[in-house]
Amino acid sequence: MNYHLFQLINAAAGRTDPVDDVMEWSALWLIYVLGGLAVVALLLRLRSHDRAAVVRVVVSLALAFVAGQLVALASTEVRPFQTHSVHQLIPHDPGGSLPSDHATAAFAVAFAIGVFLSWRWGVALSVLATMIGFARVWAGVHYPADIVAGAVIGAGSVLIVVLGGRVLARRADRHRPGAAVGGH
Repeated sequence: MNYHLFQLINAAAGRTDPVDDVMEWSALWLIYVLGGLAVVALLLRLRSHDRAAVVRVVVSLALAFVAGQLVALASTEVRPFQTHSVHQLIPHDPGGSLPSDHATAAFAVAFAIGVFLSWRWGVALSVLATMIGFARVWAGVHYPADIVAGAVIGAGSVLIVVLGGRVLARRADRHRPGAAVGGH
């Protein structure tokens, strides 16, 4: 299924040069646009002195990075161009394919900003993250499952930060002077 979906997407590559140009640019450079927009969103939040939200975004990205590296160590999936005849539009070294580092970072940032800063910014960045992932498949350097795995890792990292924040908040409430005994 993963390879068949890859074939459907990648088969369109190499047919229309202007479309390929957009996909190549998106596969290589759109991550920097997403990162720049994320920095703007973070700086705007810092102006309101909400450092906790910014820290949550950064921690989410760090967790996603670590989780992505662990999944990559456990994975034996190589890049599509290593085992199949593909339309490879951008240069890439051979190696592990699962998960996509681009997708992991893009979705972790998009979801974290959406949850901790602004759902509107999060939606916009999620659209860009989806475009990045699609372009990486179009360009022949990732399978669709690599992109989905990156999105799941990004979402999971944000969920861990949300749940961890709730646990810490409950502990802080219990230890606050004047808090009710028994916690209810």
